[in-house]
Amino acid sequence: MQRKLDVDTKGQGLYEVTARISAWLREIEAGDGLLTLLLRHTSASLLIQENADPEVQDDLKAFFERLVPPASHTAMSYLRHTYEGPDDMPAHIKAALMPVSLSIPVAAGAMQLGTWQGVYLFEHRARPHRRQVAMHFA
Repeated sequence: MQRKLDVDTKGQGLYEVTARISAWLREIEAGDGLLTLLLRHTSASLLIQENADPEVQDDLKAFFERLVPPASHTAMSYLRHTYEGPDDMPAHIKAALMPVSLSIPVAAGAMQLGTWQGVYLFEHRARPHRRQVAMHFA
């Protein structure tokens, strides 16, 4: 079974999609198998991360902003790909450092995530985007 999941972002940050994926697994009456997720973009990422304390998402966003600042920052003056804005090439770098696909075991129709784990789309661009995740269950 396959489906595409659209995720509208409002700019940089983590957007939890766990509930939407779980709803799809219930809809297709998934049993045991493997869920594969692929983000169809080069300037965002997919993560499994803590979903209990929102400070975790804030700290991750702050860390990656510090690790890879905008192209307008003096430390990034070597970047050549800047015509799409100061956040574009840094977004590609962040996506190269983080996964764009995930494989998650499913048992009795439920993702086998840990107690405090959730699935997130990590938007690396400053402006809103519509992102698409390809979901495959087998």
